[in-house]
Amino acid sequence: MTVIEKYYATVDEGRLEDATAMLAADVEFTMVLPTGENRDRGRDRMLEYLRNRPPVNRRHVLQRVAADRDLEFAQGRVTENDVKTTGHFVGVMHIGADGLIDRYQVTFSADFALITQSEEQ
Repeated sequence: MTVIEKYYATVDEGRLEDATAMLAADVEFTMVLPTGENRDRGRDRMLEYLRNRPPVNRRHVLQRVAADRDLEFAQGRVTENDVKTTGHFVGVMHIGADGLIDRYQVTFSADFALITQSEEQ
């Protein structure tokens, strides 16, 4: 299992402190969302962001994962209550020499899917 797979699984389990422990203390991140771009730095800022999201039963359903040296990629959809797809995402993480995520970028779209339902594996 890749780091990016472990990260999303840990977030989805609600173990936010464990998920952010996978990040470097000075992690840089940007999240490109329909409401705008959230760009920040620091493990504590990421934890704050995760804790302040609306309280729903959210899951990242990974449809494709790839790794190339120190970069890991995931593409998938986000569901609420294990049923309704709320959108689609592409995430990329740079893994530092210490094994921690030191840079993270994700884009989320409510209506654009790279993979259609018939292409899911």
